Amino acid sequence: MTVDLFERAATGFRDLADAIVAALEAADPTVRFRRDDWRRDGLGGHPPGPSGGASLTGFGTTCIVEGGALLERGGVGFSQVGGHLSADAPVAMPGEGDRFRATGVSLVLHPRNPYVPIVHMNYRRIERGGRGWFGGGADLTPCYLNDDDARHFHGVLRAVCEGHADVACHTDLKRACDDYFHLPHRDERRGVGGIFFDHLDSGDGRDLAFVRAAGAAFLESWLPLASQHRDDPYGERERDWQGMRRGRYVEFNLLWDRGTTFGLKTGGRIESILLSMPPEASWRYDRSPEEGSPEAALVDVLRTPRSW
Repeated sequence: MTVDLFERAATGFRDLADAIVAALEAADPTVRFRRDDWRRDGLGGHPPGPSGGASLTGFGTTCIVEGGALLERGGVGFSQVGGHLSADAPVAMPGEGDRFRATGVSLVLHPRNPYVPIVHMNYRRIERGGRGWFGGGADLTPCYLNDDDARHFHGVLRAVCEGHADVACHTDLKRACDDYFHLPHRDERRGVGGIFFDHLDSGDGRDLAFVRAAGAAFLESWLPLASQHRDDPYGERERDWQGMRRGRYVEFNLLWDRGTTFGLKTGGRIESILLSMPPEASWRYDRSPEEGSPEAALVDVLRTPRSW
C-alpha cells in the first residue's frame, strides 16, 4: 500500500505541475516557461550538507519564467528523490532507518503588478522506513489587502476541505497555516493564510484524494485574482512597498521554512530549493506604514489574522 500511494502521488504531482504551467502560459502568451529536467545519481558532485545530510538520487523538472507581463518571476517544480540519511543528519523526520524518499509539487509565483497577490503551493509525500505521510498547503501573500480576494481564495480551499471532511478540517488547517507562516521576529504572518498540514496519514488513500483535490483547486483559487488585477494601475509607491513585502517573503523562506531547511540539509538541488526567491526585494530601515494607509491595513491583518 505504501509503495502504491507513493507512485500514485508522484504521478499526480507531475501531471499537476504540467497542467499549471500550461494554464499560466495561456494566461500570459508572451512568454514560455523554461523547462529544466534534471537527474541526480548519488551526490553527483554536490556536498551532502553541513552535517552529513544525505546522498540523493532521483529526478524532477523545474519550470521557471522571468520577465513576463503577468509574472515577474514564477517557478513550478516537481521532484521524486530518495536518499540515505547519515547518522548525524540534522533533519527531524518520523519513521525508522536511514532511508527516505520524497515526491512533491511546489510553486511560487511573484506577479509584476503589486495588486496581484503572491501565491505559494506545495504538496508532498515523504516516507521513511515503514512510515509515510502527506504534507503541504497553499497560502496567499498580498502586498495590498483586498477582502474579496482573500474570501475567494479561502472559499475555494474551504470547499475542498468540506468535500474531504473525513481527513481535513478547514478551520484547523487555516489556523495551522497562520501559525506556520509566522515571522516571530516581526510578529507578522507572511500573508493572509490558506491551509497547511503535515504528517497526514489516513492509511487508506483518503489523504491522497484530499491532496489531489487541493492541488487541482489551485488555478481556481488564484488565477481569477490575477486576471482581475493584472492591469490595475500602480506607481513607484506601490512598487516600493511590493519590494519591501518581498523582502519579508525572503526572510521567512530562508530563516523559518521547513522545506527550504530540509532541502539544504539533505543535499538537495539548490536552484530548485531557491525557486521561491523573488526577482527583486528590498529592505528599508525601520519602515512603518502611515496610519490609515492601504499599507497599514495589510500589516494590521498580518498581525491579527482573520478567519475569512
